[in-house]
Amino acid sequence: MNYRIVLFYLGRVLGVGAISMTIPLILSFAYGDGSWPHLLTAIIIAGVPALVLSAKRFRKGNLFAREGYVITALGWLILSMIGALPFVMSGTIPNYIDAVFEVVSGFTTTGSTILTEVEHLGPSLLFWRSFTHWLGGMGVLVLILAVLPMTGDSYHLNIMKAESPGPQVSKLVPRLRDTARTLYIIYFVMTLLCVLTYYLSGMQLFDAFCMSFATAGTGGFAVLNSGLNDYSVLSQAMATIWMVLFGVSFNIYFMIVRKDVKGILKSEELRMYLGIIIATSLLISLDVFFHCYRTESYGMSVHRSFFTVGSIMTTTGFAIADFSIWPEFSKMIVLGLMFIGACAGSTGGGIKVSRLIILLKQAKKEIHLLFHPKAVKQVQLDGKTVEHSVVRSVNNYMIIYLLVFTASLLLVSLDKFDFNTNFSAVAATMNNIGPGFGAVGPYGSFSEYSWLSKIVLTFDMLAGRLEILPILMLFHKNTWSRHF
Repeated sequence: MNYRIVLFYLGRVLGVGAISMTIPLILSFAYGDGSWPHLLTAIIIAGVPALVLSAKRFRKGNLFAREGYVITALGWLILSMIGALPFVMSGTIPNYIDAVFEVVSGFTTTGSTILTEVEHLGPSLLFWRSFTHWLGGMGVLVLILAVLPMTGDSYHLNIMKAESPGPQVSKLVPRLRDTARTLYIIYFVMTLLCVLTYYLSGMQLFDAFCMSFATAGTGGFAVLNSGLNDYSVLSQAMATIWMVLFGVSFNIYFMIVRKDVKGILKSEELRMYLGIIIATSLLISLDVFFHCYRTESYGMSVHRSFFTVGSIMTTTGFAIADFSIWPEFSKMIVLGLMFIGACAGSTGGGIKVSRLIILLKQAKKEIHLLFHPKAVKQVQLDGKTVEHSVVRSVNNYMIIYLLVFTASLLLVSLDKFDFNTNFSAVAATMNNIGPGFGAVGPYGSFSEYSWLSKIVLTFDMLAGRLEILPILMLFHKNTWSRHF
């Protein structure tokens, strides 16, 4: 383990956290909400170590896969622990475990909350809470690679692989820094367009920014206790569109910029992603119309269904309806969407559509080999052969995913809640969705869980966002060996 490079990057992460908190600090002065001393203290706590750790540059070629995983896991954990300080010091979230849960939920773009009255937060803390979604959506370390001069391009790919969601990560352009910069430019422009459409649809400017951060990061933190219910139908429709768009792989948007129409049309993941959204939305709209909303028009059922499906599949977590009281058929569809998730390379969570496609094709291949044992058949995606290492990594990911999910469910079940609540709580946090069913439904919270369950669910949020392995590597003894 090269501790020097790990500390150097952790210093950079702390620097990003300190700089990011200056925005809510300025808002605190502007609104006079009294949170500025707490934000300033957190900035100093993050900023001083950042200056010390980042003062000395490392030598080129010292960053390998192990360091990349450790930097990513520790960076997200430390950033969340410091980001929670303003909430604790201000007294808005007195319990530190609760505050860390809330901020980890923000950075991992989960949207699960322990708050029952979000409007009691001042404007500056509301902004910081939503802004964590935006920072975590594309990735803090990807941001560092995009804006800061770095050396050793091929080695820094290990950081991007550790932080970016999906079964495989590649460069969009020859230089990694240009790839990271391209991703963030697209992300930034789309966020601004989202702010503009929200504002034009009737939202206040402050709300438009906060809700855009949550939408772009597919996070789900709202600034009102009622979520999106108090906004116009037009605002809700805009949210549906933007949630679906941010659930698309950013490689597709790069193809749009490059006018690569053939590449877009070839994308099997995009076709399946949109197909699942359309099909499940129509099925749910019919089910809930006949069982829940017969007094309203079918159009409103379609509106609610597309919003909910878009919110759950992209793992955003916004709500305009309590889907936990929907008919069982619709609830089972929603539960399935929680696990599928968005596209690889998007800001969404879940298992990812590309993994689902690879698993289905792998299953089809194995069935084919039962009838034709000597056949040579390879898994293909978008007309290209998927390397065996990628197929193996997908299979390994699913095995580890199920083991972590089962262990988490067992520990969370020590609390008093029913199976429906516990199962959906683990699914909602590990897939970075936010709300579940029962007590943790769209209008509930995680506040009643014990400190042990909150720690487990916090672990699940980090594991889900970072694709499990970076977090698990922190617990392996060989990770910390200097000469392994």
